[in-house]
Amino acid sequence: MAEKNFFEPKQSLNIKGRLIDLSRPKVMGILNITPDSFYSNSRTKTIDEALTKAAQFLNEGATFIDIGGYSSRPGAKDISTNEEIDRLVPMVEVLTKEFPEAVISIDTFRAKVAEETILAGAHIINDIASGDMDEKMFETVAQLQVPYMIMHMQGTPQNMQQNPVYNNVLLEVIDYLAKKVAALKALHIHDIIIDPGFGFGKTTEHNYELLNQMEAFKIFKLPVLVGFSRKGMIYKTLGTTAAEALNGTTILNTIALQKGAGILRVHDVKEAVECVRLVERLKG
Repeated sequence: MAEKNFFEPKQSLNIKGRLIDLSRPKVMGILNITPDSFYSNSRTKTIDEALTKAAQFLNEGATFIDIGGYSSRPGAKDISTNEEIDRLVPMVEVLTKEFPEAVISIDTFRAKVAEETILAGAHIINDIASGDMDEKMFETVAQLQVPYMIMHMQGTPQNMQQNPVYNNVLLEVIDYLAKKVAALKALHIHDIIIDPGFGFGKTTEHNYELLNQMEAFKIFKLPVLVGFSRKGMIYKTLGTTAAEALNGTTILNTIALQKGAGILRVHDVKEAVECVRLVERLKG
């Protein structure tokens, strides 16, 4: 039995004692409380707006709600740790009170923000920098004992798209994530989700090369999160805009699900949930 478990992918997350089944792909709704996120329709300016959007996400079938208080779009404005905390903590407190069934993920690369939001009631940390932008992040997650999402990013949000270069993008992303996973497991952090980082320090060509070979990430035996939603790899290819990129998002989500994605991080939950249901039907 032990040998069987070693070779099987991880099928659940421990959310403060509650197990989330990942044997079937799940959907994560993006809740931005930043004034400058790249997709303007995703921004919420008040707690009431955020509550309305969160209720919509949950009604449409989202398992996770990912809250971001720091825009990570290319060239985004840097804000202080205190400002990020001030944006996030009140939102977490209200959302966990109104929607106790929701699993709240915090999109942050700062250990202090991770600590304050988890103490306020959040459940997961989603770190675009995988600890590279805050040396205290790994030890903080280990102390908090919460699931941790790690992503590959070349550079920082301020410079990542200036001139991303790779000799072999797939091998370099896998190597980076493998080193992070090993370091996390050494700290007894076992609820790990990996994200290839589509759009983060990668050209459009890099993004499609990663997607084309996405089955390679099964080597980790960990849940794989993908985030294509309305990104430049879609609308730049099609010559449109983020506002017109829903259909393209659905197409890439479908491909990713067929290649092993376990979580879809999206602005449009209803369409992503339908995508999961149809791909699951196809698989029988």
